[in-house]
Amino acid sequence: MKAPVQKKQESKTEKTQQKSSAKREPNPVLSDFDIYLFHEGHNYESYNFMGAHYKSEKRKKGVRFTTWAPRAQEIFVVGDFSNWKEVPEYSMEKVNPQGIWSKFIPGINPGELYKYAIKGAGGKIVFKSDPYAFQSELRPNTASIVAEPKKYRWANRKWINKRNKTNVYKSPMNIYELHLGSWKRDAQGGFLNYRDIGRLLADYVKEMGYTHVELMPIMEHPLDTSWGYQITGYYSVTSRFGTAEDFKDMVNTLHKENIGVILDWVPGHFCKDEHGLYRFDGGAAYEYEDPIKAENVGWGASNFDLGKSEVKSFLISNALYWFREFHIDGLRVDAVANMLYLDYENEGKQWKTNEHGGRENLQAVEFIKELNTAVFKEFPNAVMIAEESTSWPMVTRPVDKGGLGFNFKWNMGWMNDMLKYIEIDPVYRKHHHNLITFSMMYAHNENFILPLSHDEVVHGKKSLIDKMWGDYWNKFAGLRAFVAYMFTHPGKKTLFMGNDFAQFIEWRYYEELEWKLIDEFEMHNKTQYFFKTLNEFYFESKALWEEDYNPEGFKWIDADNSDQSIIAFMRRTKNPKDTLIVVSNFTSTVYYNYKIGVPYAGKYEEALNTDDKAFGGSGQSIDGLLFSESGTWHKQKQFIKIKVPPMATVIFKFKN
Repeated sequence: MKAPVQKKQESKTEKTQQKSSAKREPNPVLSDFDIYLFHEGHNYESYNFMGAHYKSEKRKKGVRFTTWAPRAQEIFVVGDFSNWKEVPEYSMEKVNPQGIWSKFIPGINPGELYKYAIKGAGGKIVFKSDPYAFQSELRPNTASIVAEPKKYRWANRKWINKRNKTNVYKSPMNIYELHLGSWKRDAQGGFLNYRDIGRLLADYVKEMGYTHVELMPIMEHPLDTSWGYQITGYYSVTSRFGTAEDFKDMVNTLHKENIGVILDWVPGHFCKDEHGLYRFDGGAAYEYEDPIKAENVGWGASNFDLGKSEVKSFLISNALYWFREFHIDGLRVDAVANMLYLDYENEGKQWKTNEHGGRENLQAVEFIKELNTAVFKEFPNAVMIAEESTSWPMVTRPVDKGGLGFNFKWNMGWMNDMLKYIEIDPVYRKHHHNLITFSMMYAHNENFILPLSHDEVVHGKKSLIDKMWGDYWNKFAGLRAFVAYMFTHPGKKTLFMGNDFAQFIEWRYYEELEWKLIDEFEMHNKTQYFFKTLNEFYFESKALWEEDYNPEGFKWIDADNSDQSIIAFMRRTKNPKDTLIVVSNFTSTVYYNYKIGVPYAGKYEEALNTDDKAFGGSGQSIDGLLFSESGTWHKQKQFIKIKVPPMATVIFKFKN
């Protein structure tokens, strides 16, 4: 499948012709063209003139401050240079009726703290952080910081060239999701710097065999407990771990080890802290005018007005900012369902239909299409992942084909079904067999990623290992069987940190993972070795990723053996030699001389067995080659007889 083909953005000439008839206030400093596009919602480089920029004007060095606040009566730039008071000489000038304000202040240098003191329509003055700030104070402080323009020397050209030539659909994608503040910490329990994390993370991810990392939001946020999903500084990397240059170094280090970098990104809602975007100019600037649409009651947040032109310029510029300035490889767009539906999680609460009487947020739909069109126009091989939990159609289809334009979507249905299944006593699993087979009814409707994310190991849901049924041995066996089934199921993969060495406690954002388990307990050590082996096997097996989004890449052998809770299927490419036979047994019973239909006459061998003693299993493996026998079985003309190990997934490889 090709990357989504997006509609061509209007050319600069076309835009210039359109703007020639628009009435604008003359402005000798800010570009009229930039301002015009900003108010049209098509300035995708708005951060280049909005915010605080250290520069020279009229042979004086200082900072040009620019912000958008359409309802403001008056705005002052405040900071240490003004004793945090509204000084007339630092009063900003209103550039146009649409609410752009600007001021050049000579003598201010990089590193200075500042805010905007905004007098709203009601006359109240509120100190606001700069929405376009490139650097922010470490919480609990909330001022913006004038950033010094620095030229970072990237050394990742080899990675960029490789990325730009890679077909993401036909390549392995095995994503390691992590939270920087709790992955690892220093000896005193404090945060590590981005540079230190980069080196440690690159070593670990490379050793374990993941292809990408996915970072929970690293944009500035005031509260640790929000995990980064309640953002105040969309253009600032959080100061918890260092500077923008430190973060660039982290990305650079990962890229040099052939590891892609995906960021979680939150364009649907923002936090309501007074210093942030909420009621920025005393009214609804970044949020919807209608309080029913603006208020996100369930999350205690405010929803972006995704139909407002200036908000679209702000957000789409922000998405591209992370690609351009930090060389990231993709974004996982958080809470897409919350954006798409006016009544999302609004049971019993007020909500309003759209103009056609439906529940779809038509403005959000158009914003998402514009976002993906802009990203893929500039970065054709970007990874744009939708965290979308409903059956909204064509999420990963091109915009010009009627889709939303993402190229991947989290498969939340598969995740929910399987996490429910693994907690069921094997005695009763036969009554719930559809939970492990139903996903193949829709697996090729979208370009899915199978996620086991942070959301599933918090708030009393238990860690992944602790979700497993049974005693100590069965929990580890069940984990291996389940994850191997996941890695052989069509779709790319995402796994949250700590799962790959079976941490028993739930994820805690305020402390590092329990790395000591690997050294102190044999089963955790062997589990980590299992994940490393599985990752390597996945990467080396074309059948597990080359035809992920082609129905011909998967074929059931036996989907109906509910009595024994065993499934069998094939993963394949167009080359028969790549064919893999997968058998998963979700009970603790061993079966001997179990017949499996196979597609080709010849030899087969066991390629991976989750019951291997090296992984902590019982060692019910098959040594040597298996020879097919003639005879119809499972609608195949040949079969092999195998030993089915307990609570395990076994993968067989066709040899000739």
